[in-house]
Amino acid sequence: MKRLILVVCSVFVFLQAHAQGRKQLANFSHYKQFFNPSLTGYEGSVLKSLYRNQWTGFEDAPKTILASAELDMAMLSQKKGRYFSGRSRREAVSDQSAKHALGLTLLHDQFGPAKEMQVNLSYGAAIRLSEDFSLRWGTALTYTAQHLDGNSLTLDQENDPRFSKIIGQENRSGRGDINLGLSLTSARFYLGYALQNVTDGKLLSTGSDYLSDFSRRKHVASAGYRMGVTDDIGFTVNGLYQYDQEFKSTVEGQVKAVYNNLFWVSGGYRNDLAYTLGAGLHLDQLSVGYSYETPTQSAKAIDKATNELTLSYSLFNSGKQQHSKQLTVW
Repeated sequence: MKRLILVVCSVFVFLQAHAQGRKQLANFSHYKQFFNPSLTGYEGSVLKSLYRNQWTGFEDAPKTILASAELDMAMLSQKKGRYFSGRSRREAVSDQSAKHALGLTLLHDQFGPAKEMQVNLSYGAAIRLSEDFSLRWGTALTYTAQHLDGNSLTLDQENDPRFSKIIGQENRSGRGDINLGLSLTSARFYLGYALQNVTDGKLLSTGSDYLSDFSRRKHVASAGYRMGVTDDIGFTVNGLYQYDQEFKSTVEGQVKAVYNNLFWVSGGYRNDLAYTLGAGLHLDQLSVGYSYETPTQSAKAIDKATNELTLSYSLFNSGKQQHSKQLTVW
């Protein structure tokens, strides 16, 4: 592997910390359960995948692969549809009421000599508060394994004391922790709060102490709202806020325009970091999306674009979603 050619090579590890500790996805609304376990199963039983190629064209740039599966236990045992499948209001409310869901998320991140593997096993449940609203809660067990090859690092200042513990060594660590989440949901919106890495990475800890900063306790708030303007056109708005003591706050938002529940285009912004543009196709149970991300302001040290592909497949679908007058896309 050729040496990394970083504009800010001396702070490579801090850039890596951002890549590992603060997950940034252009189409973040597609992976609600990853950020908040209470939203596991909120959109039914579904398989999802993502490929993110950051700084396209830059050698050894970050690459992320994410795969997830959510299973709504009620849908498995009773129903063959989901909230927006064109059925009666009574059936729709029943779908939204107290249910149980399981989720599994696998993530692989690589940035030059740094690698991360994460396993996230989540559980979510809902209690119906009224005909329109449900209160959801959830928890997730997570395990993150990290590897940093110090033999492949190149610094602009040799013998830099900040990196003396990692240069020339194979650095490995493993962290196990718990995520907790709570959310209020309805057909049109969701509003949630989650606390990730509740024990600050101390529930289970092995390997290098240097990499422990990647498991900081983090606060995450997420929200979304969708509405139909006409029978064929609708809009969705999604927001995500992340905060921890190491990297402070990140706020991002996304707006989607949806046509006939079949096609959507989007635009988004991550504060001081990036603008995003996207488009997608929603065909019955299958959904495909693409996002293009360009850096801005403090992220322009490496002025390369990012490409992101998403794919999802909904299980137990009645096949009527694309003809429904209700907006189904988030």
